[in-house]
Formats: sequence, structure tokens, C-alpha cells
Amino acid sequence: MTNAMSTLARVDWQRMASFAVANPRQALINTAVAYFIFRQVTKGIKTMSVYGLQKVLTHLWRAVAGGLIRTVRKAPGTGAVLQRSIDKVVKDIGKSMNVDLPGETKYETIPIQPMTDAEILAILKRRQDEPGVDWRNGRASGSVYHGGEELARLTNEAYAMFNLTNPLHPGVFPGLRRIEAEVVRMVLNLYNGTAECCGTTTSGGTESIIMAVRAHVVWGRKTRGIEKPNIVIPITAHAAFNKAAEYFDIGITVVPVDPKTQRVNVKAMKRAIDSDTVLIVGSSATYPHGVCDDLAALSDLALQKKVGFHVDSCLGSFIMPFLKEAGFPEVVCDFRLPGVTSISCDTHKYGFAPKGTSVVMYANKHLRHNQYFTISTWPGGIYASPTIAGSRCGAVIASCWAAMAKMGREGYLQECKNIVGCRVKLQHAIEQIPELFIVGEPTSSVVAFSSRWPVDIYGVQDEMKNRGWELNPMQDPPALHIACTRLTVPVAHEFIRDINESVAAVKANPDGYSQGSKAIYGFAATVPDTTIVDEVAQGFIDTLYAV
Repeated sequence: MTNAMSTLARVDWQRMASFAVANPRQALINTAVAYFIFRQVTKGIKTMSVYGLQKVLTHLWRAVAGGLIRTVRKAPGTGAVLQRSIDKVVKDIGKSMNVDLPGETKYETIPIQPMTDAEILAILKRRQDEPGVDWRNGRASGSVYHGGEELARLTNEAYAMFNLTNPLHPGVFPGLRRIEAEVVRMVLNLYNGTAECCGTTTSGGTESIIMAVRAHVVWGRKTRGIEKPNIVIPITAHAAFNKAAEYFDIGITVVPVDPKTQRVNVKAMKRAIDSDTVLIVGSSATYPHGVCDDLAALSDLALQKKVGFHVDSCLGSFIMPFLKEAGFPEVVCDFRLPGVTSISCDTHKYGFAPKGTSVVMYANKHLRHNQYFTISTWPGGIYASPTIAGSRCGAVIASCWAAMAKMGREGYLQECKNIVGCRVKLQHAIEQIPELFIVGEPTSSVVAFSSRWPVDIYGVQDEMKNRGWELNPMQDPPALHIACTRLTVPVAHEFIRDINESVAAVKANPDGYSQGSKAIYGFAATVPDTTIVDEVAQGFIDTLYAV
């Protein structure tokens, strides 16, 4: 500061003022150029402080190389060749997913004559039994969060009872309003919410996250006059935060994590926060590696910088609050942290509720109000809704209430012991395989692992797939993960056997896996033009809607 003041003192301000009066046009140009240079230098310094020189150079190379590839793609000859290759990849995806079944009718128009109940149920049964991953026997990572057959029968019955209900009309369905309010309050109490804390149900973790981002964006605009709000997230935070930033057209800064622990670099996050930041994010736990960020440090940082702090506990849900009682290291991930302003928790994961239920929680009603949408000038009347949807399915909310009441705290505690205990068992087994190593420091139900040369981790994925397992591929760094569920617990010994056999098979033939998962994720990691990968991903989604 002293040096800066000394430099300013040596400036001939009178001479500069005289020049500006004599040459106003040039002075204006000089000021604009100086401001532009200042902004770019400031931006560069901030980027360097957050990511470091190596990452900045990597980003720069990818930006330049990606730009060159996009230019080449526009050329008549080479662009057409590349596009044909992309189209072929998308077509191959379609062939692998949209398989015609012998004797199975395709329904592209509404049947002219009503079908009988027996006909309809027979078709649904055949489609339910179409071959896929054997999730019922625990071969899928995450995906299906089964609470047991008895619980499934109860939640199905609750669903049927409330099949026609809609929480948009509390006067028509007063009992449903009571049920929804109780679901929110039970989850708030699980996360040590005070009487002032509040929340809403949503359709899932993505909507919970989007709503939390919206609430903080509106808060920033209303209370701090921020015109161009931004959020700061770890690179391991759920992609729903990126989706929210794109939906709301706000800035987003993605902060690196510690390469050993996979926890967010708190110092880098501090440097990334600026006067337009409305929200920072921490995970409990991260989807890629099952790691909990340093939430206490992030809470302190949020208070220091006077920004919102969201804890994403969609995956941790009904696991993290029971860790200490279950005999595992405690992770404080709730409203006991004074800087926490919102939390997301998926009831349809380890809460064992049917898909389509989650809860987003806030420290107070003022913040929750910023999530709402209201309009008082619509000819259809005064309209207000708490979340993105207008009409919502009351049946899933009733089923969620039934699941929580049936499980009880004792039931959730026992499942935490079983599921996290299963993760610990698998982690210890993986650590005994010399060719594999654990990525990060897992604390919840997820364990991620990668491989050492000559074993390629994506080759291991293909071998595990050959043995009936559906593991989730990760990237940056390359890895696989398994999210343990209630269904994984009884087959843990089968996983240990098969992972050992898979590693041995890849080690014996390391060059034999270039066309499988390695080809897809190796390409995605090395191609600098991300629009190519985006186009393939869009083609995959198109395939989902192909009849």
C-alpha cells in the first residue's frame, strides 16, 4: 500500500488534467483502453490465484485448440468428414439402446379402441422385464435406493391413496398439505434446523439445487443490488449448479480440489469470491468420490465474506446425520454451522422414498421467499408457487412421509451402519489390490478408485460389466465409483471377487481394451473442443425419445 501511494504521489496530475482539457477525445480513448487493460489484468491475476499457472496454461491451450477445431469443423471438406464421424458415434449409440424386440408392438398413436386392463398390464410387465443390469441383486451402483419389499408395498399403497392429489390446491387436499409440511419439518430436524429454519419439497436434488441458487440470486439482487451475480463451487460439486448458472445466466467460478483428499481448496475458493458473489457451495458428500468438503471452513468463509453457503447433502441425505451414532467419524453438515444458509437433501435416495422427492432447506423464511414465484396481475387470479412446477404429484409426497414414518430413526441408523460398513469393506478390499488405489478420502456410502500402469481403469470397468456390474465412470482424474446401497450389502463378497478377477484380466491383456469405455472417456478427456462431446451427449438424449 505504501508503494502504491508513493507511486500515485509522483504522478503529474496537473499535466494530465491539462492534456484532458486540450484533447478530450484522446483522453477518453486513453481512459477506456486503460480501464480495459486494468480489467483484463485483474481478471488474469484472479484466475491465476485460483487455478495456478499450470491449470491456466491448460485452459488456455484447450481454448485455443478448441477454437481451431471449431474453425476446421466449419470448413466444407474436413468439417463434413468430422461430422460424419460424430454422426456415426451417435448412430451406434442409438443402435445399442433402441433395440427392436420380436413381436413387440410400437405404439406411436393412441389406440383407436380402448385396451383391456389385462392387455395393458401384460405389455407393462414385458417392458418391466426387458433385460438390463441386475439391480435387484445389487449389481448397480446407486441408481435404485431400495428400502426392502415390505417398505415398497407400503409406499405403493400410500401412492395409490394419494394418486389424484395435487399440492397446488391445499383447499381441496388439506391432508396432503399437512403431510408435506411434516416431511419438510422432519428433514429440518434431522439437519438440526431451528424453529426459524424452513424449506420446501421438490422433485429431486437437481430442483432443490436450482431453487437454492435462485433464492440466493434474488437475495443478492434485492438486498445488495448485485446486477451480475455469480456463484463459486468446487469442481466436484454436482452438475446441477452448472445447470442453474446456465438457466439463470449468472456467472460461475469452478474451484479446484486438493488432489489427494479431493476436498475443495478453501484458499482458492476465498480468492475466487468477489463483490458479485452470492453463494458458495460445499458437498456432503460429493457424487464423484463420496468425499465431504471442509464445511466448517467454508461456513467461516461465508460469514467472513457475507455470502450465502449451500451444503449439498443430496447424496449424503439420510446417511450423514447418522454417522456418529453409527460408529463412524462425524461430519457436521447441518445448521449447526453458523454460515449455512441452505441445504439440499434427497429423501428419494437413502430416505428410501419413491423417486421424485427431495427437500431444500433455508436458514430463515426471508431467504425461502426468494425461491417463490408470485404474480398478482394475472387475469387467471393471484398465482403463487413454491418451486418450478405448478401442479405437483401429491402421491410421491405421501409415499415419502410413509417411508420416513415406517423406517424411523432406528431403521435409518441401522441402514447407515450396514451401508457405510459395506463401503468400508469394499474400500479395504480395493486397497489390497496393488494395481488400484482409492481416490480421495471417502466418508459416506461412495468409494472411488483408479488404477496404476499397466492396468487401465476403464478396462476394469468393461471387465466388471462383463461380470454383470454397472459401475459409474469418473473423469479428471479417471476413476470408477460404486455407490453402496441396501442392495449392495449382501453381495459385497461378489464385488470383491469380481474386482480382483477384472484387474487380473486387464493386467494380463493391457492392450485389449481400446474400443470400450476407454475409447469414450479417453476421447472426452483429450479432445479440446468440448462441443464435440456435447453433441454426442445430445445424440444420446435424442435416442432416449426414439420409438
